[in-house]
Amino acid sequence: MSDTPGKQQNTAAFYGQAVASFAVAMAATAIGIYQLSADAWVRAFLAIAVLYLVTSAFTLSKVIRDRQEGPGAVPSYAPYEKH
Repeated sequence: MSDTPGKQQNTAAFYGQAVASFAVAMAATAIGIYQLSADAWVRAFLAIAVLYLVTSAFTLSKVIRDRQEGPGAVPSYAPYEKH
């Protein structure tokens, strides 16, 4: 048995579901903001806030991934080895 971990890949179906879910959520939010009975500046503020939230979520997920895969990361396949 080898001690080298293989790179875990997501399936095409999982990737497609994640992309579709993101697209549906963004479209629903955009439609909701557009249909909101409020002044244009309120709708614009909400749209900018949603875009800021999305970019922050992408940045946070990248930072977390980089920290987990970076140097000094504890490998998940050998939890009882000394480092």
